[in-house]
Amino acid sequence: MMRRLLALSTLLAGLPYAMAHAEGTFSFQQTPGELPKTVAPETYVIDLETDPEHLTLKGQETIDVNVLTDTQDIVLNQAGLKLSAAILDGTRHTIIKQDDAAQTATLHFEQVVPKGPHTLAISYTGPILKTPNGLYINDYTSAKGEKRRMLVTQFEVADARRMFPGWDEPAFKASFQLNVTLPFDDVAVSNMPIIGTTQQDTKTKRVSFAPTPRMSSYLLALVAGDMGAVHGGADGTDMSVYAPAGLQEQGRYALESAEKILPYYNTYFGVKYPLPKMDMLAIPGNYQAGAMENWGALTYIDNVLLFDPKNSTPRTRELIHEVVAHEMAHQWSGDLVTMGWWNNIWLNEGFASWMEIKVTDKLNPQWDIWPRQHETREETMAIDALATTHPIQQTIHNVSEANSAFDSISYGKGELVIRMLEGWLGEDKFRDGMRAYMKAHAYGNATSQDLWNALSSTSGEDVAKVARSFTEQPGIPQVNVTSFCQNNQATYTLTQSRFTIHDPQAQPLTWSIPVVSGGPGLPSKTIVLGTEPVTITTPHCDAPFKLNLGESGYYRVSYDKGALAALAASISKFSPVDRANLLGDQYALFRSGQAGLAPYLDLVDRLTAAHESDIAVLEEIIDRLETIDLYEIGNPDRADFQAYARSRLVPVLARLGWDEKPHENVLDTMLRPSVISALGTFNDPKVTAEAKRRFALWKANPASLRPDLVAAVTTIAMKNADEQTWAFMADKVRTTQATELKLRYFAALASATNPHLIRKTVELAYSGAIPNGRIARSLAVVAVSSENPDLVWKLVKEHEADIRTHLAPWSQDDFLATIAAHSNSPQVLAALQSDPWATKTTGSKIATAKAVNTINARQDAIRATQTQIHDWLSTHH
Repeated sequence: MMRRLLALSTLLAGLPYAMAHAEGTFSFQQTPGELPKTVAPETYVIDLETDPEHLTLKGQETIDVNVLTDTQDIVLNQAGLKLSAAILDGTRHTIIKQDDAAQTATLHFEQVVPKGPHTLAISYTGPILKTPNGLYINDYTSAKGEKRRMLVTQFEVADARRMFPGWDEPAFKASFQLNVTLPFDDVAVSNMPIIGTTQQDTKTKRVSFAPTPRMSSYLLALVAGDMGAVHGGADGTDMSVYAPAGLQEQGRYALESAEKILPYYNTYFGVKYPLPKMDMLAIPGNYQAGAMENWGALTYIDNVLLFDPKNSTPRTRELIHEVVAHEMAHQWSGDLVTMGWWNNIWLNEGFASWMEIKVTDKLNPQWDIWPRQHETREETMAIDALATTHPIQQTIHNVSEANSAFDSISYGKGELVIRMLEGWLGEDKFRDGMRAYMKAHAYGNATSQDLWNALSSTSGEDVAKVARSFTEQPGIPQVNVTSFCQNNQATYTLTQSRFTIHDPQAQPLTWSIPVVSGGPGLPSKTIVLGTEPVTITTPHCDAPFKLNLGESGYYRVSYDKGALAALAASISKFSPVDRANLLGDQYALFRSGQAGLAPYLDLVDRLTAAHESDIAVLEEIIDRLETIDLYEIGNPDRADFQAYARSRLVPVLARLGWDEKPHENVLDTMLRPSVISALGTFNDPKVTAEAKRRFALWKANPASLRPDLVAAVTTIAMKNADEQTWAFMADKVRTTQATELKLRYFAALASATNPHLIRKTVELAYSGAIPNGRIARSLAVVAVSSENPDLVWKLVKEHEADIRTHLAPWSQDDFLATIAAHSNSPQVLAALQSDPWATKTTGSKIATAKAVNTINARQDAIRATQTQIHDWLSTHH
């Protein structure tokens, strides 16, 4: 599932962790879970009658089961369903007891059900939901302006139980054969091809799909509605992109990307994609997960699958490629081989996040994608340094906790650790290990230890020793470098410690760290740093010596004054990713209290004075300057700091210009809006005036402004907008159907700073103008962009009951915490902690702890920034 990439940001991490125990290889009986392992399903035949008009469903299912232990009780999952009858082997009736809180149904038999194969038949009814989970309706307006209703499923983590009773945990793999009665004109898509269609009456038809391979219940899918498609294929697999009728041609770019990605994956994994077809479906708006890897029926919110040449941007193109690559990677890592339980969700998500970047880089080298993963690294490490982080592999007790595990640690840290392991082992050995892992566990489940065993076998290295130190304990290693010069030879001593932010009680930990060192004119060297110091010597004392070359390692580096001075003097000689890496580590050392802010800003001055032009480096600088600006809110020095920030970026905009040049590098095209937006944030008068001029032209003629500048221009224009301008943009939000544009326009509205307009923007978010699946995220955007999170909190609390009716169950837990996390107010913090939702579920406890820790850590940063920025500005600018 693609939650990380599509979120505003993953602001928060986890509760004080329980250290993961070293796990073994996969064992069904030893795998955690909430259901007893006395009965396992083998095949499901599900007959479903849907009534989208009245929001009801009626089901009959026949399940071939294997009773593993003599039992009188068969326990399976259901949520919101009503089981009316259950019969075993055609004759044995049962007493049905439902526990809606536990989301189970227990079928009790008067006599023991013996070990062996049996057949269970169940009749049931239930609702079709409005919130984007389970089997739900998605109401939207078609390209022709007509009201349409689509049926959609979203089952991960545990919502298959809302469409049919079953064993809704990933270890209970089975085959599914789905038959569904639908409105006659609907186009229906599921995991497998249609094998039969029968007209029921003038209004309905019964569609039957071929049985799936053995898979986990959360991967079953059904989408039905007024859809069109573009078709293609690769490597003998039929491939299609479905979209609301009239928009299917916008799926052409995603289809063409998928046709190139599939052969690469078939070769890389050494196991050919096993299904006869691969469909990708664009869900209009009301889709909260972002994207979902249902086997053979991959679903996406429409703005990450459809590319509209008139309105989409180069970043949209890149995003579509990455998300398509991510969900396609899951067809192997997640679908073919599935983690046994949610404590290993990183095996799905971290691997798919790494593979999406790897294949995107292979197929689009002009995007320079690996250096730009520096942003993911910084976001992930900022969370992993806090007290509320957790190990990549964490103990998951229940579904509420499982939902909280879809965070930057599982996605971002998972990706970065896998990249580090590949860099250490080498691409070929790592790939060979992945092939062995896929073949050994195809159609089954696996643990992290299964992966380490496969990689160790192909590489000859003790992979588990290195990998476990990163996956089974939390936090970030810090490599400390001390230098000594004698006889024109430099000696560097490397030791390790734990890097933390706002965590004075942090447990000291030790890692096995693959460290790559070198520099201009120096040979590259790789070592594994453990508990003992390691000494490296180089010729020439003034030669710059750097660790983490290529930024492929998951660790921070702290250099002593001499080593840092040599690096700073030669920083422009390093590759862009190493320049960004030096900047990121130096700012992080400030955040942790180990260094002042001045060394970071001195590096910024060096680079910008040398006319830095690389997008990865400049976006690192922009991100950090914007963060410092937020910390300066209410401080008398803010205007002076903004003047400094403008001085760093105005020359960059002078080079880029406002308008795209002929044959321009695509990276400059993507950089331009970032620079313009930042200068707008820093109140540059010329940029603000030009943005307002272009906004006025755009209001009269939308074609006057290139798509990639619309977000920057409208956001700057809305910052100090009057009521009339706000009303114009709000009307565009309401009337625009394309999700990409709707969210772009709403993000501009969210930057309005007038309290009256902030209130109206909050009300707009849950008025129906924004699809249900994007309401919570949109309110978080208002909290951060308006610079008034306290007012947003107040307004959300006033309307909380109404807003919550639009949210899926798995987004309820962190809803309030995500808003509060942007505040610096003790009153808001206290209100969050005393709110009934703060302790309602395990997931909400985790979310509250994250928010509290985030706020407290930011308060430290604000105090340090405001103290140090005054002195630095007075001496440097």
